[in-house]
Amino acid sequence: MKYKLIALDVDGTLLNDDHKLSDENKEAIAEVTRRGGQIVLCTGRSPQNSIPFMEELGLTGYVLGHNGGATVSVSDRKVLDQYGMDGRGLDPYIEYCRKHDIHFDVSTAFEMYVDNVENLTKEANYMYEHFRIMPASLPAWEEFREPIVKFTVFTKSAVLDEAMREWGTWTQQYNMLRSGEFFADFMHHEASKGNALKNLAARLGIAQEEVMSIGNYYNDISMLTYAGLGVAVDNAPVEVKAAADAITGTNNEHGVRDALVKYCL
Repeated sequence: MKYKLIALDVDGTLLNDDHKLSDENKEAIAEVTRRGGQIVLCTGRSPQNSIPFMEELGLTGYVLGHNGGATVSVSDRKVLDQYGMDGRGLDPYIEYCRKHDIHFDVSTAFEMYVDNVENLTKEANYMYEHFRIMPASLPAWEEFREPIVKFTVFTKSAVLDEAMREWGTWTQQYNMLRSGEFFADFMHHEASKGNALKNLAARLGIAQEEVMSIGNYYNDISMLTYAGLGVAVDNAPVEVKAAADAITGTNNEHGVRDALVKYCL
C-alpha cells in the first residue's frame, strides 16, 4: 500500500452533518486496515471524545487530539506527545471573553474546564452534550496538574469574526486558528495537526510521502500540506481546497470512502 499512515479529521470530514459515521466510511476504513494501512484521527476534539470513534471503527493506534496539541495511544490512553501552553498568557483573552460574553474552555489532554460550570448557558450545555464531554469548573493556573494544551472560544460567527480581528492586532504567543464557524482555538505556537502528524510518522518510521490526510477546515491545512497526499472534502472552504493535492466528495457523500478507495485500495 502506497500510503501507510492515513490521518482523518473527524467533524465535517469523517462524520456527516448529523455527526454520524456512515457504513460506507466504516467499510472502507476496515478494508484499508486489513491491507496494512494505519488509520489515525487528527481532530480538534479531545482524546476523551474522539477515542470512542476509534473504538466504533474497531481501531487501536493513535488519536492526535486538540488540533495536534496532544497525541494519545488508544489502547492505554497514554499521552505520547503534547504541547503545553503558558496559561497565564491567556488572561487577557479570558478578560476579553468575559467582557464580551464569549464562552471559553481550557483543556488538558483529557480534561476540560470552564467558568462556573453550574451556570452554563443552554447553548454551551447543548454543545458539550453534543460533543460527548462534560467540563469541570476552571481552577487557578497554579492548581493545574497537567499541561494546558488548548484554549477554545465559542460564540456567534459575527462576534467571533470581530474578536479574531481584534486579537490579530495583539502580540501573539500562541497558534490561534479558526477551527469552525463558531469556534477558535489557541495552542502552543508549535502545536498543529501537521506537526503532530509529522512527529507520529517519525515515531512509526513512516516517510512523509507515505502519509495521507483528509480534512475540511482551516485547522486541517497544516496536515494537508505536510502529508504526501492531502485530500480536502468538497464541503471545505476554497482556501482549504487550494492547500490540498486532491478533492473528494463531501462529508455527507462518504468522501472519506471515495478517497480511500481511489488512493489506497
